[in-house]
Amino acid sequence: MRRVAIAAAAVFALLEVAPYLVMLSGSLKTLEEVSRVPPTVVPESAHPENYSEVFEAAPMARYLANTVIVSGSIALAQIVLVVLAAYALTFMRMGPSARAVQVLVLLCLAVPPQVRFVPVYLMLARVDLVDTFFALVAPHAASALGILLACKAMRALPIEVVEAARLDGASELAIAFRVVAPMIRPTLVAFLLFSVVYHWNDYFWTLVMTTSDRVRTLPVGVALLREQGTGVRWHLVMAATVVVTAPVLAIFALTNRHLVRAFTWTSPR
Repeated sequence: MRRVAIAAAAVFALLEVAPYLVMLSGSLKTLEEVSRVPPTVVPESAHPENYSEVFEAAPMARYLANTVIVSGSIALAQIVLVVLAAYALTFMRMGPSARAVQVLVLLCLAVPPQVRFVPVYLMLARVDLVDTFFALVAPHAASALGILLACKAMRALPIEVVEAARLDGASELAIAFRVVAPMIRPTLVAFLLFSVVYHWNDYFWTLVMTTSDRVRTLPVGVALLREQGTGVRWHLVMAATVVVTAPVLAIFALTNRHLVRAFTWTSPR
């Protein structure tokens, strides 16, 4: 049974890694070789200049900087609002209204972002905020999923910790960020990582809300690269895709232990 499980895990891992290997291999090929049938597994000769050509064919440096700004700003805003909202719902006396707010937050998860983009777009267009960083960041500043995860983690904490901090004269804001937030750090770190990855790869919202390269992000930039010229230059598209995915893979590799801790974390007692 153990050998079967190991074999199944190996097959699953291979299926997950294979597209990335194909992408990396294709990014080092010529257009003729990447279009060849049957395809070659390893490039006949590596062409790392494809990456420099990508940055010449499209403003990839601008797209990369915009992606960092947008995903980082959203993650920062979400963490602040998640901690504040979850702390208020968990430790502050709100009466029956707390339960009603939690139900509303839960209902927000049932509404996909594609449903609300029309009214949000119309509101932003009326105040001339389309094609700005505000249009990309503000609609995602609050996260219903993050609030629910933080509430669940905070409910597992001993209430005596919060009460002791209040007796010491700490403000509610100080308790939320200096006492409670560090105690649920694994949950916050895991949510932060998933938020960064999600918004780093977000295509639909950026496509709708941007009209110029000034604020466009990498996913939209790669899609526009496909439309340049008379045909798709797949070797450059694959090189651009490597530029998009490499930072995300690096983040996961560097923070893997935090994810493991988040899934195995138990509240302190």
